[in-house]
Amino acid sequence: MTTTPPTTSPRPVAERHLFGPGPCNPYPEATLALAAPLLGHLDPDFLAVMDETCDLLRYVWGTDNRRTLPLSATGSAGMEAAFVNTVSPGDVVVVAVNGLFGERMVDVAGRHGAEVVRVDHAWGTPVDAERVAAAHPSPKIIAAVHAETSTGVRSDIAALAAVKGDALLLVDAVTSIGGIELRADDWGVDIGYAGTQKCLGVAPGLAPFTISDRAFERRVEKPSSWYLDLGLLGGYVGEASGAGKRTYHHTAPTAMVASLHAGLRRIADEGLEKVWDRHAEAGRLLQDGLEEMGLELFAQEGSRLPELTTVRVPDGVDSAAVRGYLLERHNLEIGAGVGEFASTVWRIGLMGHNARPDRVALVLAALEDALAHTH
Repeated sequence: MTTTPPTTSPRPVAERHLFGPGPCNPYPEATLALAAPLLGHLDPDFLAVMDETCDLLRYVWGTDNRRTLPLSATGSAGMEAAFVNTVSPGDVVVVAVNGLFGERMVDVAGRHGAEVVRVDHAWGTPVDAERVAAAHPSPKIIAAVHAETSTGVRSDIAALAAVKGDALLLVDAVTSIGGIELRADDWGVDIGYAGTQKCLGVAPGLAPFTISDRAFERRVEKPSSWYLDLGLLGGYVGEASGAGKRTYHHTAPTAMVASLHAGLRRIADEGLEKVWDRHAEAGRLLQDGLEEMGLELFAQEGSRLPELTTVRVPDGVDSAAVRGYLLERHNLEIGAGVGEFASTVWRIGLMGHNARPDRVALVLAALEDALAHTH
């Protein structure tokens, strides 16, 4: 048994320019909020912050859903919560798969006993709503990723809602929320989950979640996960807002909620549509600049995300060497591809506070330098 503390300390952490697929560099307001005096999870002042955070989440989701809340876990737990609360053994779930996170939906739904019908698409292409609708005559759930983080592709969620019929539409909005147009109610999204570490400009740790009354009425009454049971969580946040009575469920990460509140407040003060426009401009500048360097974009033209750009690694270039050089020389992170594209695609994120023209100039200059010195 170890009885003495270690005699060495980790090296000081350098300030990184986080231009990978997430996390991104947070909004300064979100970082400052982490240093505010800590409140208890049932403190009236904290509950007021929680209530306003839920209101702000409704704003960025584009919904009036009463049960819109930050789950005390990362975006992957949001996916888990979406399925564990709605899937009973034998329920048919149609999943549109056009990247890693569609694949993960298949896995998670199957673990909860769903009869999964997967509709595969080539990676780098958007979801085809008509093919998804034709996959099964009466599924309980149709699930898709709005912004596929593994490929940099945006899919048309409104088109999926138009063909969902009586099915519940379940949407992964981890990389889209706060970065591109998202209108849950107008589009017909029944269940949605996201993460804080991308376009919301907050550190990882919470999963913004929303579920419609229609979906909640069809929920699993007693899901296998106690922690992610939306019926229990609703007594503490979301539907209890303003009711004056709370039921204890778990100790919420109060500092993270305060940070999310600050990040969302920053977005609201700027204006959500202006934030979308800022991401669109940054993405356009980056993609134009990459093509001017002679690089080839990966995602299908017309469906490319502005906040996450995928670019093919040039022939003869060592992807890992370039990323290592960027990190060591420029304190700058970009992401590798995933799956079969792990060594042939880079993923470059301009999300939240990083969605600015000066950040575009930085990443383009650093990448040009890296290519010159590693090739």
